[in-house]
Amino acid sequence: MKDLIVGEGMDITLHFSLQIEGGDMVDSNFDKEPATFTFGDGSLLPGFEQALVGMKAGARTQAIIEPEKGFGQSNPQNIQIFKRDSFNQDIELAVGLVLSFADAAGGELPGVVAAIGDDQVTVDFNHPLAGRTIIFDAQIIGIKPTTTH
Repeated sequence: MKDLIVGEGMDITLHFSLQIEGGDMVDSNFDKEPATFTFGDGSLLPGFEQALVGMKAGARTQAIIEPEKGFGQSNPQNIQIFKRDSFNQDIELAVGLVLSFADAAGGELPGVVAAIGDDQVTVDFNHPLAGRTIIFDAQIIGIKPTTTH
C-alpha cells in the first residue's frame, strides 16, 4: 500500500492549510483531525487536487493556487445593490456582515455586505476568496483505493 499515489480512484486523507498570499490564514486542520476526500468527487477544487497528483503518503507540498484554478476571479455581476429599507429592521447592517438570501431555485445564497449608503446596501455574492491567490499547504496522511462507485 505504500506505493499508492494521489490520483483517480483514490481516497485521500490529509492535513491542509489555506493562506491568502502575503497574509492571513483562512483555514487549517494541521492541529485537528485530518480530512478525507475521494479524488475527483468535487469536494476539492480541481486546482487544489492537481497540486496533490502523484504524491505518496507522508509527502508534503506547498502550492500557489492562482484565482483561475482556485475560487475564480471576482465577478462584478455578482455584486448587487438593494434598497436599504428592503432589509429587516432588526438586522444591524455592517460592512463584512454575511447574510443569507434566497436564490432563484429557493436555496440559500450567502452575500457579504460590501457598502452601506443612506438609501442602499451593496452586497457581494462572490466567494470571499474569489480573486485571491492562495497558498495551499498539504501533507498526505494516507491513500487507499476508493471502495464506493
